[in-house]
Amino acid sequence: MPSDSSRTALGRVAATEAAVALIGELVAEHGPLMFHQSGGCCDGSAPMCYPDGELQVSARDVLLGTVAGCPVWIDKTQWETWKHTTLTIDVVPGRGAGFSLEAPRGVRFITRSDVCDV
Repeated sequence: MPSDSSRTALGRVAATEAAVALIGELVAEHGPLMFHQSGGCCDGSAPMCYPDGELQVSARDVLLGTVAGCPVWIDKTQWETWKHTTLTIDVVPGRGAGFSLEAPRGVRFITRSDVCDV
């Protein structure tokens, strides 16, 4: 975890039971995982799931917290737009991005958001 507290927004991410179950399956198959909330380049604004450390995070990323033991990151600029929300990772039928580990299973992670008190 980064030592710079300006790079953390801990507790601002959650996961549904369905997402936690899928994450458990993916961890059993691939080992430790990480998520990065996509900014819309490849698959809208989907949370992308990778083997932990496969995607290099930078000073431009904010750690939102963890879901099912997996760190969840988001680009700092995108976080500025979404900072008044709590993000919940869910899973739905359908094919997501080819880069995310769940893609071959015929499901995809999505992000739902709830506005927090500001």
